[in-house]
Amino acid sequence: MPAIAPFDPWRNPLCPCPPKYGLNPYTGCGHSCTYCYISSYIPRAFQPRPKEDLLEKVRRDLGKLPPGSVISLSNSSDPYTPPEAELRLTRRVLSLILEAGHRVLIVTKSPLVLRDIDILAKYPGRAVVQITVTTLDGAVAERLEPHAPRPSARLEAARRLAEAGVPVGVRLDPIVPYVNDSAGSLSAVVDAAADAGARQLVASTYKAKPDNFARLVKAFPEVADRLRELYWARGAYLHGQRYAPAEYRRRVLELVKGMAEARGLQFDICREEFFDLNTPGTYCDGSHLLRRA
Repeated sequence: MPAIAPFDPWRNPLCPCPPKYGLNPYTGCGHSCTYCYISSYIPRAFQPRPKEDLLEKVRRDLGKLPPGSVISLSNSSDPYTPPEAELRLTRRVLSLILEAGHRVLIVTKSPLVLRDIDILAKYPGRAVVQITVTTLDGAVAERLEPHAPRPSARLEAARRLAEAGVPVGVRLDPIVPYVNDSAGSLSAVVDAAADAGARQLVASTYKAKPDNFARLVKAFPEVADRLRELYWARGAYLHGQRYAPAEYRRRVLELVKGMAEARGLQFDICREEFFDLNTPGTYCDGSHLLRRA
């Protein structure tokens, strides 16, 4: 089985990003975010373990890719999930990818990415980092993302990466109704992203599956009834997940777009149908920030 494969096996039409490859150095993720979707298809989803024979497979797969291919690290587990601090697999994979002349997109919640700033800065324009920040409220973050690093540490990582010349985006993703969707909460993240030197702000609303919904309402019992009504009574089933009603999603995403543009940030949605909200010529995965191959 290859370690590097074409991204998006679900062929979701709400993902308009250019073709790319995906690579997950680990199976599962240790951040244990309540909203995480991987528990619907990965056994022991919150017990991260390294992929078997990862480096050997990566070396083999890299030789089969077109020159300058874009590889995303990673979309089913954080590439800087806790075991990475000791195993350093993501660091070694990064070196292999960039030394082979390919380009890389990193999506993470961890300031451990700063450990690899020497590699990222060595290849200008060939790496983009997106850091997820759902809220600046530490108490909410602890309930929403119980084992993920603090939001303040993630924003400091964004700042230091931007200062080193690495293009950075911040993902306000997901926006969960009644949890982190107030105007004050949203604007705090947008302002912090701009202050940290991010170029792009990506926003998306929470998509519900039975397993992640059960975790979410257990963590936030005070809004459980309203979430059930919004998602399971009034919402829509799209591409394997429950979405909040379109009018809610459009309203909150338009609000964030206005905030982002007021701070000079590019804005994109992720797996939502309102493509007109995107900044022209940009993509939610940040691939437009890469240098052309």
